Amino acid sequence: MSLVRKFATVGGATLGSRIFGFARETMMAAALGTGPMADVFYAAFRFPNLFRRLFAEGAFNAAFVPLFSKEIETHGVEGAKRFSEEVFGVLFSALLLITIAMELAMPWLVDWIIAPGFAGDAEKSALTVRLAAVMFPYLMCMSLTAMMSGMLNSLHHFFAAAIAPVFLNVVMIAALAYAWWSGADPLATAWYLSWSVLVAGVLQLSVVYFGVRHAGISIGFRRPRMTPNVKRLLVLAVPAAITGGITQINQIIGQAIASGKEGAIAALQYADRIYQLPLGVVGVAVGVVLLPELSRALKAGHMKEAAGIQNRSLEFVLFMTLPAAAGLWVLSEPIIRVLYERGAFSAENTTVVASILAIYGIGLPGFVMIKALQPGFYAREDTRTPMRFTIISVIVNSGLAITLFPILAERGIATAEAAAGWINTILLFSTLLWRGDLVWEWALLRRTLLLIVSAGVMAATLIYALPYASPWLLPQVPLLQQIAALAALIGLAVAVYFPVAFLIGGAEIGMIRRNLRRTRQKG
Repeated sequence: MSLVRKFATVGGATLGSRIFGFARETMMAAALGTGPMADVFYAAFRFPNLFRRLFAEGAFNAAFVPLFSKEIETHGVEGAKRFSEEVFGVLFSALLLITIAMELAMPWLVDWIIAPGFAGDAEKSALTVRLAAVMFPYLMCMSLTAMMSGMLNSLHHFFAAAIAPVFLNVVMIAALAYAWWSGADPLATAWYLSWSVLVAGVLQLSVVYFGVRHAGISIGFRRPRMTPNVKRLLVLAVPAAITGGITQINQIIGQAIASGKEGAIAALQYADRIYQLPLGVVGVAVGVVLLPELSRALKAGHMKEAAGIQNRSLEFVLFMTLPAAAGLWVLSEPIIRVLYERGAFSAENTTVVASILAIYGIGLPGFVMIKALQPGFYAREDTRTPMRFTIISVIVNSGLAITLFPILAERGIATAEAAAGWINTILLFSTLLWRGDLVWEWALLRRTLLLIVSAGVMAATLIYALPYASPWLLPQVPLLQQIAALAALIGLAVAVYFPVAFLIGGAEIGMIRRNLRRTRQKG
């Protein structure tokens, strides 16, 4: 499968998942708003969701895929099957023990880690404990799903692994639809959603399990043993999992601080869903596809090709994310109003969530570049250096969030997350450059500056056009007309950014072709 088809498969499925996620969040905003029940559900959901993103978006694959692929090359499919059974036995047993321990410790976890701000409200805290207890087994489902997704990717069966995450949003949408149809109150709706998360986890695991069987491997259960391959996997996987969850670790810290203000957790979640679209479609897809490409070039001794792949990937990321960042900054309020402002979601909620989204927009290029830079370390079997940088950024995020929350409330937490993301990006970039694993290109710097200019011209055009579109973006206007007006603004942004970028030299047709159809220049 060519690079463009790999990118299209992963990115397209991720886009589908994000679109369903938008639909889910829109329905949840209408049903729960930013009230106390929304805070309770999102606080309970954040903990298992942390592990979903740690495992599902490449961290586990960063360790598992190279070892599984090596087994295929060295010992054939039977050797790979034996290795996967060894890992499955250890992983299943460890996850079972972790799940039992976490269920027993859930009251303590809620009071001290998940939502310490709820401690003064016994009813709110107790409900969070019960909802989290229902959803936490999702961790086991998603961890095993990640392992089998890694097997499918190594066997060049991409579709089942890429489409599985869609089921979470589909099942949660079904639960919300049932709640609306039955006239359920917010409490009952929160319970329906919690059970739907667990059902979705089982469905996702089933999809990849049957995908693996279809690919020709049937996994049996082996008594857990710490074989040399399993030990090597753990050595690589633990730092990669910590590193891969940088944004989630920062958000857990932000949630703990935000739990001191009613509505803050839900407001951060609604804004997070919007910026996850470009982060997922560009960042996750580039990260997942880039790792095997870099690994292949390095193992073959093609250092020049590896450097070219890394630089062109960064160039492509900036080409796509700089206009997205500018668009989120300028259009944050219309986006939130059109997507969320109805039902329990008020105009005041729109103002707060839009300000958070604008700040997230500033951090977007940094967050996506993290996904493009980390494979430069993972391909060289270095998972510890990115982990150290993650720890530094978490410390920065914690300090800034604690300092800024009393001053800027939710906006202070978003500012801390964006700043921590950029610090992590700078550390990753400068270390690769210092080691000689990233080749400095003045042409890349020049094009980056010109892309910033192009995004600035686009933003200025949107600022000029926004007053003309505003009458069509008011809440009382029919939804389809609001969507059409927002789509027209986005279309205008596209019509300005891309021609300007090509005209002034920020992008070239050759750059696009190189990233869609990689030409291998060995050196």
